[in-house]
Amino acid sequence: MQMTQKSVVPHVLEAQKLKQLGLAVIDIEAKAVAALSARIDANFVQACQYMLACEGRIVVLGMGKSGHIGGKIAATLASTGSPAFFVHPGEASHGDLGMITEKDVVLALSNSGETDEILTILPLIKRLGVPLIALTGNPPSTLARAANVHVNVSVAQEACPLGLAPTSSTTATLAMGDALAVAMLEARGFTAEDFARSHPGGRLGRRLLLLIKDIMHTGTAIPKVQENALLKEALMEMSRKGLGMTAVVDAQQALLGVFTDGDLRRHLDEQVNVHTTPIADLMTRHCKTIHPEKLAAEALQIMETYKINALLVVDDQGTLVGALNMHDLLRAGVV
Repeated sequence: MQMTQKSVVPHVLEAQKLKQLGLAVIDIEAKAVAALSARIDANFVQACQYMLACEGRIVVLGMGKSGHIGGKIAATLASTGSPAFFVHPGEASHGDLGMITEKDVVLALSNSGETDEILTILPLIKRLGVPLIALTGNPPSTLARAANVHVNVSVAQEACPLGLAPTSSTTATLAMGDALAVAMLEARGFTAEDFARSHPGGRLGRRLLLLIKDIMHTGTAIPKVQENALLKEALMEMSRKGLGMTAVVDAQQALLGVFTDGDLRRHLDEQVNVHTTPIADLMTRHCKTIHPEKLAAEALQIMETYKINALLVVDDQGTLVGALNMHDLLRAGVV
């Protein structure tokens, strides 16, 4: 049944309204995050210094939506070189406070700074003598005044049109948590390898840990022919090894060039004689290569940048030691 123009108009207007509302939220939250730039001040630095000096762990507290944000901040800290975990303030007063030791630092999140569950355990935190860092949107609040250092994450308005649902405030708190984590990451000299060690599973770990030497073809599995070989010999080697290419080497196994499926297609119009044409006349010299100690992810970047499907692996002396193609990266989970 064909829709009439009259029946379509309300849907169009509704779609426009929804888009306007969505854009308004993004705009309000973007402004809230931008306003945080002025809060990267002495208090921010002091908060970082407390956490960098921490001999134990950073204990993050937060209720409700602040608790969800706190969980994410704790996870980000832990994965970037600052041991941390989240404790629910309601559970803390029923036994979980024993998880906090004298060597820890407490990072408490509360937009109002008056969250009852956090205020209840404040005296116990103070008795432990651990540094207390507060992220609130209310500098005069009880939590802010009790803290060793207060980082202001207040926002001009929530993105919720009712001004009730935590939106801009949680976004600002999360952004400030990221700022703290990344600042400490840099200060600790935390590297990509360090990050990979805490993320060994999944694609992220494989991209950051897997080396070329772990997945490359070696020994007799490397497609290669001597520089005096004929085209037919190169094609047979390519067929046997199945990598879509063959290396061309000298008597000392130094790499001289490569011949690929693409090279074959480009030379087909020249009516070359496969039985008499030397592969040295057709190969690509100065081809892209990679070192066996490089990350497999770097091979992927090279292949994508230069639109090639395979790479030859050479050592520091330019000697051919391996080969791999895009299928190897796929099987390894790098792609």
